[in-house]
Amino acid sequence: MTIQYLPREDLAEPGPGERRQLINIAYRLLGSLTEAEDVVQEAYARWYALPRRRRDAIESRGAWLNKVTGRLCLDLLGSARARRERYVGEWLPEPLPDGVPGSADDPAERVTLDESVDMAFLIVLEAMTPAERVAFILHDVFGYPFAEVAEIVGRTPAACRQLASSARGRLRAARPPETPAAGQASVVRDFKRAWEAKDIGALIGLLDPGATATADGGGVVGAALEPIEGGERIARHFADLAARAPGGVEVLERMVNGRPGLVFRQDGDVVTVLAFEVAGPRIRRIWAVRNPEKLRAWAL
Repeated sequence: MTIQYLPREDLAEPGPGERRQLINIAYRLLGSLTEAEDVVQEAYARWYALPRRRRDAIESRGAWLNKVTGRLCLDLLGSARARRERYVGEWLPEPLPDGVPGSADDPAERVTLDESVDMAFLIVLEAMTPAERVAFILHDVFGYPFAEVAEIVGRTPAACRQLASSARGRLRAARPPETPAAGQASVVRDFKRAWEAKDIGALIGLLDPGATATADGGGVVGAALEPIEGGERIARHFADLAARAPGGVEVLERMVNGRPGLVFRQDGDVVTVLAFEVAGPRIRRIWAVRNPEKLRAWAL
């Protein structure tokens, strides 16, 4: 998998893209836009809490903020495992629509959507150690040298190089062959039509026999508490959901974290976002985010 480095120039000095860059980093590290915004807010609070002479002595405010944001994310990731264990059901990253803003409506602060934020990528990141995740994201995605990464992670540059290498190996092992975007969109569209028609046979044909579907309701709304394994079981589950769906539910084709997905809307509110991993002509994984706390960015 080839990842294009995201530009670092926004962090060279204070500017309109500075906050956007920090949120881009924090979201990839945490998998949550809400937590990313909180971390960036805390980084700025720490900056303004510095005595004026300390701030004047810092060569680059952006670089300082980047380092603090990375360290805050590393600390948060360290406690994430315990928080996940208390979470009701499966935990999934917060899905993002195209053009989602950071903390403001300014287009300059929007999260950049590329292959490093698609749901499959974020799921693999969740299996990494905090240090692996930080080293990989900062070096491979944002292009920071290992000497700078080492200052954030608190390890040697050589150790950070090894962490990033290990993370790369995990990603290569987990990623299916790339399916062109048009092909992904066609498969997702066919899934939408089959769901609306309650056509179990069509759903089975679209799903890989070894497919997995995972839902995140957070204990707030109804959702399967464990992943559903097997294409036929998933097809029957979704057909049952379609049969029991209340009237007025709209199913919309939307980009989810930069990939073709589906959004379910009821009475004007988004109630479910589906992200897909498509391998060739079939769906290999479905992620259904239903926790309302994770759908705020989808308010229309």
